[in-house]
Amino acid sequence: MSPETLFYIIIAILIVSFIIDQALDYLNAKHFGDKLPKELEDIFDEQEYQKSQRYKSERYKFGLLTSTISLIATLLFFFFDGFAYVDNLARSISNNEILIALVFFGIIMIASDILSTPFSYYSTFVIEEKYGFNKTTRKTFFLDKLKGWLMGAVLGGIILGAIIWIYQTTGENFWLYAWGIITVFTVLMNLFYARFIVPLFNKQTPLEEGSLRLEIEKYASKVGFTLDKIFVIDGSKRSTKANAYFSGFGSEKRVTLYDTLINDLNEKEIVAVLAHEVGHYKRNHIIINLIVAILTTGFTLWLLSLFIGNPLLSEALNVSQPSFHIGLVAFGVLYSPISGITSLIMNYLSRKFEYQADDYAKNTFASEPLISGLKKLSKNSLSNLTPHPLYVFAHYSHPTLLQRFKNLNK
Repeated sequence: MSPETLFYIIIAILIVSFIIDQALDYLNAKHFGDKLPKELEDIFDEQEYQKSQRYKSERYKFGLLTSTISLIATLLFFFFDGFAYVDNLARSISNNEILIALVFFGIIMIASDILSTPFSYYSTFVIEEKYGFNKTTRKTFFLDKLKGWLMGAVLGGIILGAIIWIYQTTGENFWLYAWGIITVFTVLMNLFYARFIVPLFNKQTPLEEGSLRLEIEKYASKVGFTLDKIFVIDGSKRSTKANAYFSGFGSEKRVTLYDTLINDLNEKEIVAVLAHEVGHYKRNHIIINLIVAILTTGFTLWLLSLFIGNPLLSEALNVSQPSFHIGLVAFGVLYSPISGITSLIMNYLSRKFEYQADDYAKNTFASEPLISGLKKLSKNSLSNLTPHPLYVFAHYSHPTLLQRFKNLNK
């Protein structure tokens, strides 16, 4: 295969991926105005439903605009040898391959983020503000950007540098050592993400003593679940949208409730949501997801090891000097159809897990408060209650509200 052929295969993958995504988005948008199912008619009154339709439509049009601009910018970067330019720039700074790779990706990531910032700003301070969701200040918005850059530079730099060093010293078996490093990092992140990463962006405080904590502890005791780490996170610092999540395992397991969730739901509904999260833990979903992620990473690294040494990858991007980081860019695009398939599988598995967690909450607590809680959360976030089935299949990690309603009422 010639470098030119491989180049056009990469371009074709980018374009086909864009067309598929936009086709799914279009099909989904065509259903925005569908009549609500009878089971969900009590969520919105007519005025609220019209508002939700306007919100979904505006987000769809904005998403189409940003995706199109992103594709055009990406194609221009490929066709005008942007990678070769950045590679030469990085090589003018250092002769060390690890430093060259770090500078290379640093320039691309920061430049990409700077170019996307106006769109992110508009999304936050115009669209989300218009519909009453945004609570982010401009100071918080830009501080989040800076923190994200610093965290990416430190964590990403350490991992990428370690992988390149291993590649240089171990050759074709580098993927096994890289897999080990990434596995350790993934496990540590699962264990300590809430303890060390979340505080960089949000304030977490233990749930105060009171009737809600008593109800939660009463439920935890009933199902034999040791839960001494219940935290409230200041989600209202950025948005009115609510959430709750379970993180960690062993002695590090904790439940985090958004303050917006506590404001939006009554105590029984909050306990029902927490029962759902406990269901994930009891059904070992966290461990299963972790194992699947580790195995997927191993497969990806093994496949990478088969191609990364081929100079054709660098030549396809018109870079004269073959290198790990240029090969990684080409491989990343070529691998995207496979990652798309694995994403479909993971979403399917995730939806199965959500049903199981709902069943656990229904059987150990009650279905009614979980249903009413889910309805309130959907209403407050102006959720799409009539998504297209293909869009759900491709993008949803959770079943639709109607599917969950029917499952909980079995």
